[in-house]
Amino acid sequence: MNARNMLAKLKDRLGRIFKREDGSSMIEFAIVFPVLLILFVGSAELGRLFYTYTTLAKATDVGARYLSTSRNAVNGTATEITTEKTTAKNLVVYGCKDRAVAPCSTTPPIVVGLTTANVNICDNFSVPCSPVLAAGTTKYFRVQITSYSFQPGVFNLASMTGQAANTFYFSLAPGTEMRYMP
Repeated sequence: MNARNMLAKLKDRLGRIFKREDGSSMIEFAIVFPVLLILFVGSAELGRLFYTYTTLAKATDVGARYLSTSRNAVNGTATEITTEKTTAKNLVVYGCKDRAVAPCSTTPPIVVGLTTANVNICDNFSVPCSPVLAAGTTKYFRVQITSYSFQPGVFNLASMTGQAANTFYFSLAPGTEMRYMP
């Protein structure tokens, strides 16, 4: 009987040892954490994408509004028209009219990597647009961002997943079309 009791006690102890769950929550966390991290990073990058797009769209609104109220943009000389379009591009990229003036000369672009070369200005009376603006007596301006690629942030999803950069970071092209208001 003594041996039987000892065997029962040994079986009971071994059963308790193998039924312990001390490290199971740590293992579950290790399995779930990478998925949660990718979801967090993806939502942060998606938020940055929407923020960048709306910032660019609002900037094109400012440029189009400026041109739609400028008499020189329509009725001026060639130099005045060029000056007005340059001013509109500066408003879109930097948020100020003249880059030669002190506060604006050191202002960074509203979005990293944006330049005045990314701003395309066209109309329905002198510089044709693609797609074409409707012809007629009413004059329209279109201010559009072209060839601007969304830049990776702190969490570069392309490098984290081994995908090509253009899978996640693509060209943004917001634009605004506005009627000339003399």
